[in-house]
Amino acid sequence: MKVTVVGAGNVGATCADVIAHKELANEVVLVDIKENFAEGKSLDIWQTAPINMYDTRMTGSTNDYSKTANSDVVVITSGLPRKPGMSRDDLISTNAGIVKSVTENIIKHSPKAIIIIVSNPLDVMTYCAYLTAKIDSKRVFGMAGILDTARYRAFLAEALNCSPKDIQAVLMGGHGDTMVPLPRYTTVGGIPVTELISKEKLDAIIDRTKKGGGEIVNLLGTSAWYAPGAAAAQMVEAIVRDQKRIFPVCALLNGEYGLKNIYLGVPVKLGKNGIEEIIELKLNKEEKELLDASAKSVKEVMDVLDNMHVVAK
Repeated sequence: MKVTVVGAGNVGATCADVIAHKELANEVVLVDIKENFAEGKSLDIWQTAPINMYDTRMTGSTNDYSKTANSDVVVITSGLPRKPGMSRDDLISTNAGIVKSVTENIIKHSPKAIIIIVSNPLDVMTYCAYLTAKIDSKRVFGMAGILDTARYRAFLAEALNCSPKDIQAVLMGGHGDTMVPLPRYTTVGGIPVTELISKEKLDAIIDRTKKGGGEIVNLLGTSAWYAPGAAAAQMVEAIVRDQKRIFPVCALLNGEYGLKNIYLGVPVKLGKNGIEEIIELKLNKEEKELLDASAKSVKEVMDVLDNMHVVAK
């Protein structure tokens, strides 16, 4: 089993470290455009093997995709963060170019790979990778829902003073302010969360979850990396171990939830073939309206990419 992580920054290196530590693959290849950066990070991670007791081999590469050949799963974290004065369209254009180039190189050397996108803006970059890869959409999807759900569950565990292990939850929609938490599908040890916490406190937690990424940026001056990296690694684990896990994932919808030709966060079954099933929940009127509003927001950003003609449809 071989896994490639493209982008050796904080998120990519964390993801590679978790994958190696859990022995999810025989080899993990870390790729970056910056000279010797991936080589240094992979060497550092490999030197923890005798301490953390694992056998996964680490390989670093400066833009040499031949080393990624025959990867089973590829995680793409490449892209630039939004800088002061940079418009949303500028960010989309820049990162779409990066994701397009990376995806072309991956497909050239690993045509059967399953591709997980972590690059931002998440929903539209997943769409960009799908258009570029020209493979079944069940093999190209994005990581957002697992991270958002983890934040939601962590905040609930604090508020309820209980173990986060006992909290199960589903989030849908776009990655960001338009995400759709579903309290009706949130349980603590099988107990509906609405029986354990007031609506006021739950609404405050939901609002904090929506702004979870921004909270980290305000504290650190940069984006989060431990949780996003671990979330992507959890998706890799579900695939390589064929776990059939039920996760919220950014997936291409073709009629599900009444939506077509849009990448959006929905619950799926994740296994060795990638997305093995998109699960359609029976949303009530309010939940469906929130999902439709989120879909409209995501579609507007996808349309921006289409109008740039960065990738041929």
